[in-house]
Amino acid sequence: MDTPTAKVLQEKVVLNKTPLTWDDTFIIKNAKLHNLKNITVEIPKGVLTAITGVAGSGKSSLCEEFIKKNPKVITINQKPIGTSVRSNPATYTGIMDEIRKEFAKKNNVSASLFSFNSKGRCEVCKGTGHIVYDMAFAESVKVVCEECQGHRYNKKALSYKYKNKNIEEVLDLTIEEAMSFFKEEKIRKPIQCLVDVGLGYLTLGQSTNTMSGGEIQRIKLASELHKEGQTYILDEPSTGLHTKDLQRLLGLLKKMVDQNNTIIIIDHRLEMIAQADYIIDLGHSGGSEGGEVVFKGTPEEIIHCKESKTGAYLKQAL
Repeated sequence: MDTPTAKVLQEKVVLNKTPLTWDDTFIIKNAKLHNLKNITVEIPKGVLTAITGVAGSGKSSLCEEFIKKNPKVITINQKPIGTSVRSNPATYTGIMDEIRKEFAKKNNVSASLFSFNSKGRCEVCKGTGHIVYDMAFAESVKVVCEECQGHRYNKKALSYKYKNKNIEEVLDLTIEEAMSFFKEEKIRKPIQCLVDVGLGYLTLGQSTNTMSGGEIQRIKLASELHKEGQTYILDEPSTGLHTKDLQRLLGLLKKMVDQNNTIIIIDHRLEMIAQADYIIDLGHSGGSEGGEVVFKGTPEEIIHCKESKTGAYLKQAL
C-alpha cells in the first residue's frame, strides 16, 4: 500500500517509537452526559489528542462535559461566523480596517468612505448590492440593486484607487493574489494565516454565508495561529479536505502544539488519528451501547487493542 494516505499512517504509527510524556492533564470525572457511563478521562496538556469512536459513541458528549468544566476552552466549529453579506475574510480577520486606512491615506479622504456599512455604501440597497421584495403569497424576491448594479459601493467610493484598483477590485482579489498586492505587514500577516490554512483561493470580499462549514472552521483557525497557551477543540476539522490540504492542516496543528497550546480533535479520518499524540477511543458501539472508554493511549498502541474498532481500521489501513 503506497498511497499518500498509507505514507501518512506509516510515518506516525510505524516509524515514530518515541514514548509520549506530559507534565499535566485535564481531568474529566464521572461524566454522565447523554450516554456517557460515569467515565473519568484524563486529557494531556500540550499535545494533540484525538477523541475517536463510532457514530453515537459519546465523542461530542465528552467534549461538552470538558467544556463545562473548562469554560475558557476555545471551540473552533463549523457554525457560521456571519449571516449577512457584510461578513467576509477581510472583515473577520480585521484587515479590512487596514485596507480602508491605506485607501484613505492614498486619496486623502475619510476611511469610512471605503466601508459599505458607512459613507461608501449605496444608499438605495444599504450596501448589500440587492433589494429584497416581500411577497404576500410567495417567498421573498431578491433582485440586483438598480442604483449600484450590485457593486454595493456608491460611485464616489469607487472613483478612488489604490495601486490602480478601486475598493471593489481589491476585495475581488483572491487571498493569494492579495499577498502579492499588499506590502504592509499589518495586512500581509493575517492574509498569510489564511493561506496557511489552505484558503488562498477565496476572495477577500467573499461573503462568509456562501462558504462551507470546513472553510468557516479554517477561517476561525487562522485567527488563532499566533496564540500561545490556549486549549482548543476542533470538531471534524478534516471535513472536505484532500490529502495535500490535510497535511497542511496537520502541520498547523502541530505548530500550535509547539507553541504550548493543547489541541483536542474529534475526527474519523485515519490520517488525522494516526498523527495524534494521544487517543481516547469511545464505544463499544453507539447509543445505549456506547459511552465507555475502550482505549486511551498512543496511535502505536491502539492498533494492538482488540476491543477498539478505530484501532482495527487503523491497523487494516497499514
